[in-house]
Amino acid sequence: MKKYLAILLIGSLAWATASCTEDFEEINTDPNRIDQISPGTLLNPIIYGIASFNTDRADAFTFQIMQVALPFPSANGGIHRYELTESTGNSTWNNHFKWLVNIKEMEASAIANADPNYEAIALTLRAWTLSQLTDSFGDIPMDEASRGEDGIFQPKFNTQEQVYTQIFTDLERANRLYDDTKAMIYGEDILFKNDVKKWRKFTNSLHMRLLLRVSKRTEVNAFSKLATMANDPATYPVFTTTAESGILQITGVTPNLSPWGRAIDFTTFRSISEFFCDQLNALEDPRRPKFMTLAREQNGTTTIGYKGIPSGYEGNETQFKFVPSNHNIALVQAPMISLILTYAEVEFIKAELAQRGYIASDAKTHYEKAVKAAMEQWNVTITPTYFANPAAAYDGTLERIMLQKYIALYFNDTQQWFEYRRTGLPVLPKNAGMQNNQTMPVRYEYPVSVQINNPDNYKDAVARMGGDDINTKVWWEK
Repeated sequence: MKKYLAILLIGSLAWATASCTEDFEEINTDPNRIDQISPGTLLNPIIYGIASFNTDRADAFTFQIMQVALPFPSANGGIHRYELTESTGNSTWNNHFKWLVNIKEMEASAIANADPNYEAIALTLRAWTLSQLTDSFGDIPMDEASRGEDGIFQPKFNTQEQVYTQIFTDLERANRLYDDTKAMIYGEDILFKNDVKKWRKFTNSLHMRLLLRVSKRTEVNAFSKLATMANDPATYPVFTTTAESGILQITGVTPNLSPWGRAIDFTTFRSISEFFCDQLNALEDPRRPKFMTLAREQNGTTTIGYKGIPSGYEGNETQFKFVPSNHNIALVQAPMISLILTYAEVEFIKAELAQRGYIASDAKTHYEKAVKAAMEQWNVTITPTYFANPAAAYDGTLERIMLQKYIALYFNDTQQWFEYRRTGLPVLPKNAGMQNNQTMPVRYEYPVSVQINNPDNYKDAVARMGGDDINTKVWWEK
C-alpha cells in the first residue's frame, strides 16, 4: 500500500510539473492585453491622425505661403512674408514619421492575417505619408526609418528619387492586391466605410496625383503612365464622382473631433489675402460665403463686400481703412470636412493631360467637371452662368486650369504649395514686405533634432541635395 501511494504521489507531481509547464504561457498571458493587433484597429486612428493634422497645417502654413489668408495685424515677419525658420517643418516631420510606425504595424498585421485589402490600404497610406514628407523636405529616411527594434537609431536617408520609386511600386502592388469579393471585417473605417472599390479608386487617384508631381523628370515617363491609367479605367479605376472622394467627415463625436479645440482661434487676428479674395470676386464665385466673411467699414457694421489684405504687405495695419474679410468660422466647427484627395483633383489632372495633348479627351469638359466638383465638395451649387464669365470660361491654357485647381485645393493640406512649385502657377504677386528676395520657399529645413541625433546621415543628405536651405529645390523640381 505504501508503495502504491508513493507511485501515485510521484505520478501526481510529474503531472503537475508537466501541466504547469504546458499551461505556463496561457496562465501568464494577460487577458486584457492584445497579443496580436488586427489591421483594422489601426486604420481609423491613422486616417484621422494624418488628415486632421494636414487640415490644421493647411491653415498654419499653406494659407500663408499661398496667399489665401494671413495673420492680421502682422507688422513684420511671418510665413506670408516667406520667413521660414528651422522649426517650421518640425511638426510635419514628427507627425508623419509617428504615423509611419503605425502604418508599418498595420501592414505587418495584414500580411500575418493574409488580408490583401488591408495590406493594399497600408501600402497606400504609406505612399500618401511618404509623399507628404519627401515633397516637404526632399531626401528622407525610408528604408531604415522606424527600425529601432533592429537597433537602427540613426537611419540613412533615401534620395527623393528612391522614395518615389518605392511609392510607385507600392501603389502598383496595392492596385493589384485589392479583392472586392473579400469583406473588410475589422470594424468600419471612417473614410470609405469599408468600400473596397472606393479604396482602390483612392489608391489609383493618389497614383495619378504623384505621377503628375514628378512629371518634370523625363526619366520617369510620368505622362505616358498617366495616359495609360486615364485610358484604362478597368485596370486603374479612379474617382468618378464627388461622393467617392477621399474626404474625411469629422463628426465632432469623440474621438473624431475638430483639430481646433476652440474654433475662435481660427478667426482671431486673421484676414483673407487680397489675391485669393480678388480671384473669387473676378469669378463671381459662389464659394465666397462658404470660405469667408464680408469686409466692413471701420465702424465695424457697414459691409463692403469681400475684400482682403495683401500678403507680405509692408508697414503696419493702419494703412488699411477697413476691417478685412476673415475666415468663415463654420469651416472648423464639427461636423466639418478634411480634404485628402478629391474627384475634382482627378478631373483637373485629366484636364491638364488633355491640354498638354497626352490624352485625346476634351480638356474643356474635364475642366468644367473639375470646377463643378470643387464646389460640390463644399456643398456649393455652381451658378448656371458661371462659365459664361470670361474669367471662368476655359481658354485652352494651363494657367486657367491651375487657377481653378488652386481654388479647388483650398484647405487640402499642402497641395497648393506643391502644385505651385511644380508649375509656378497661379502667378502670385510679390509685395514689398516679402523676404527671401521675394522668392517662394521650396522646402522645409530639416529639424534641429535630426541634425543633432543623426549628424552623419544628415550631412550626407544635405551634401547630396545641395544644401539644407528653403531655396534648395528637391529632385522633382529640377
